[in-house]
Amino acid sequence: MSLLVKAARSGRKIVEVTPASAKWQHVGFAAFRFEPGERMTFAASDRERCLVVLQGRLDIAAGAAAWSEVGRRDSVFDDVPPHAVYVPPGLSVTVGAHGHAELAIASAPGRGSARGPRLIGPDDMTRSVRGKGSNTRYICDILPQTAAADSLLVVEVRTPAGHSSSYPPHKHDRDLIPEESVLEETYYHRINPPQGFAFQRVYTDDRELDETMSVEDHDVVMVPRGYHPVVMPHGYDGYYLNVMAGPRRQWHFRNDPAHEWMLED
Repeated sequence: MSLLVKAARSGRKIVEVTPASAKWQHVGFAAFRFEPGERMTFAASDRERCLVVLQGRLDIAAGAAAWSEVGRRDSVFDDVPPHAVYVPPGLSVTVGAHGHAELAIASAPGRGSARGPRLIGPDDMTRSVRGKGSNTRYICDILPQTAAADSLLVVEVRTPAGHSSSYPPHKHDRDLIPEESVLEETYYHRINPPQGFAFQRVYTDDRELDETMSVEDHDVVMVPRGYHPVVMPHGYDGYYLNVMAGPRRQWHFRNDPAHEWMLED
């Protein structure tokens, strides 16, 4: 089974990954496009969800909570954080679009914690710059491990043209906290301009898993285990939304020792 999930180029559902389709246990991901005035209802689930308004403005209702015109950016490449809504297990969600919009829904198992739905605004998120030189990329932590949730970790990354990202290669597939934690992960890619592509490799130390993919706009790469670097070719900026979840909600990673030398001053 390939780790690359190709996007639909038309229709409301862009792409979807479920634990069943991925043959893993924790992470679910889907992305949707909305035309002006369109509405969609997502049934109640035993999974927690994080709705990320990637672009456009959406009305979102979850249980008794409702928010109007959520979102403020026209593109994931705008230099502003997104808006998101956290939805605990047991609640249905209704979404309505004011104009053209794109929505991502991350999901993972609920643990039975008592918490309500909440809006996650730009002021609730942490932005940072990681790397240097042609390894520079721009991070926005949407739902980090310091924020309340049962399983989900959600972050977005913008990578300039000609730069590498998720690099040096790192992995998180061993239960060895604090050195490393077990986290499944999806990468939802966007490319600017959209006719471009990115390269992503997923590989393990023993190369039992070693797949290199040419990734187009809206495609998803699944990372069940192993290292998973990304490279943007000249002329094309990259964006990806990461969703992670595992047995424990902690992000600890191990760099590939063969490439860790580049972190030395």
